[in-house]
Amino acid sequence: MLDRTKDISVAAQAWLDAFERTLNEPDREALQQLFVADSFWRDVLALSWNLQTIAGRDTITQELSRLVPKASPTSFRIAPNRAPPRWVTRAGTSTIEAIFNFESAIGRGSGIVRLIPDSTDGDRLKAWTLLTALDELKGFEEQLGISRPRGQAYSRDFRGPNWLDLRNASRDYAKRDPAVLVVGGGQAGLAIAARLKQLQVDALIVDRELRIGDNWRNRYHALTLHNQVQVNHLPYMPFPPNWPTYIPKDKLANWFESYVDAMELNFWTGTEFEGGAYDEAKACWTVTLRRADGSMRTMHPRHVVMATGVSGIANIPDIPTLGNFKGTLLHSSRYEDGENWTGKRAIVIGTGNSGHDIAQDLYSSGAEVTLVQRSPTLVTNIEPSAQLAYATYNEGTLEDNDLIAASMPTPLAKKTHVMLTEQSKELDKELLDGLSRVGFKLDFGEGGTGWQFKYLTRGGGYYFNVGCSNLIVEGKIGLRQFSDIEGFVAEGARMKNGTTIAADLIVLSTGYKPQEYLVRKLFGDAVADRVGPIWGFGDGFELRNMYARTKQPGLWFIAGSLAQCRINSKYLALQIKAIEEGIWGREVSTA
Repeated sequence: MLDRTKDISVAAQAWLDAFERTLNEPDREALQQLFVADSFWRDVLALSWNLQTIAGRDTITQELSRLVPKASPTSFRIAPNRAPPRWVTRAGTSTIEAIFNFESAIGRGSGIVRLIPDSTDGDRLKAWTLLTALDELKGFEEQLGISRPRGQAYSRDFRGPNWLDLRNASRDYAKRDPAVLVVGGGQAGLAIAARLKQLQVDALIVDRELRIGDNWRNRYHALTLHNQVQVNHLPYMPFPPNWPTYIPKDKLANWFESYVDAMELNFWTGTEFEGGAYDEAKACWTVTLRRADGSMRTMHPRHVVMATGVSGIANIPDIPTLGNFKGTLLHSSRYEDGENWTGKRAIVIGTGNSGHDIAQDLYSSGAEVTLVQRSPTLVTNIEPSAQLAYATYNEGTLEDNDLIAASMPTPLAKKTHVMLTEQSKELDKELLDGLSRVGFKLDFGEGGTGWQFKYLTRGGGYYFNVGCSNLIVEGKIGLRQFSDIEGFVAEGARMKNGTTIAADLIVLSTGYKPQEYLVRKLFGDAVADRVGPIWGFGDGFELRNMYARTKQPGLWFIAGSLAQCRINSKYLALQIKAIEEGIWGREVSTA
């Protein structure tokens, strides 16, 4: 049996030494013997210039043997000043987890190896999971800490432009085009622009809202984030330690405004991106922007990063007879405040987070509310159940936890979330039983993988309960199934049993169209067909066309939660920087 009191740092370093030694040996057998049969290797740019997950030691060995000669990885060492090697439980398996550093021909990286005893080989410690992730490009390190820019302090020109003059000139783009145009100024746009700024890549954010942060500020009145503050920091600037656990939308919006100023990001508000065409010969885009004053600007960036969220187009389902309704009809994206509907009657169609929150906001404002369910929905209490997925962020450093998050291959992440979902069902049993009694249809994700994979595959279909579910169980908010509606009439919804649910307001909380709809609208059919589906997993272990090079040169996508954007903006920025500096050829395959 494995001695669990053994110096695990020594054991982890011994594995890294053997790994480095066998990488360059012509005999694959020695390398193969370092992995258990059902192992996983996730490489984030470090060796493959791709985001990819390889499953099975035979395939891992083959892929390493193919990539190592060019990447030349070396100097694998336990990382100082990081969490030391330790026993942890991941996906239900007890494992030694070790964070390490290494170098390659063009950069420096970090990784995590998880070692477990191989019962088929005398309990010898072997890799169960391996992450290799690029941190920086040699010669193009971020300007942080001791590498920070010195500014004008030692070379002031008293008759020349000061800092503010230079900032204004940088933002104006009067005589130049940005290398990167970032479309969308939410967390995705800010994160990638901040990363590019530190790599000295000229980027401009454009957003159609009139004020930085309005993409949060203009949402419904009661909105707060549904996960906790320690998970949600933007790159380089953590939230202040006195911030509330769940950040209100206006507080976050104001922080976005401060962040743009502090990080010196170039940002045009009130600017609509109207589309673009790519010039293969010149390797750049021709894009059209409509400014707030109605003027048009044509630019020629080499890269366009779509940071409009999982989707930017409201999904308005074609519901026969809905046009008969004579009251106010809104999509949830246009809903503002329940106080406008005090004493009125409302129907909210859709039972995701927005539908529940809007129904609760209306009820709290004195409206009579009926929530209409279109399909089964996952419900979990916001505490503690919904926070179980973020347990690692309650201890350790943000840097370590982000690396841990990046290191979990999708199959094991699914296994973890199945376990968390079962735990949540036990914790929430009283609530879930109550919902079932009143006819609410529950589900728990494909294969029981819970809310996280609902988000990663479809961007919704779940609700973090902050009280609306209790109101439904108590009968204070009505519940009907969409399948029981015969049609809509001037007064509201006519049910199949002949009754009518009267309404002054109908809110369609029906989500958003997939992002490929926006791509087709802005870039045309050829580009949309070339790129293909965006978000979700398809047949692979990585999100489709996210954070990595697409089949359309110069077109990139970033979306997701604040944590996802913080983690993956680093890798997206490194890819763009590598192309800009000629380190990564423009014709590199994404296969």
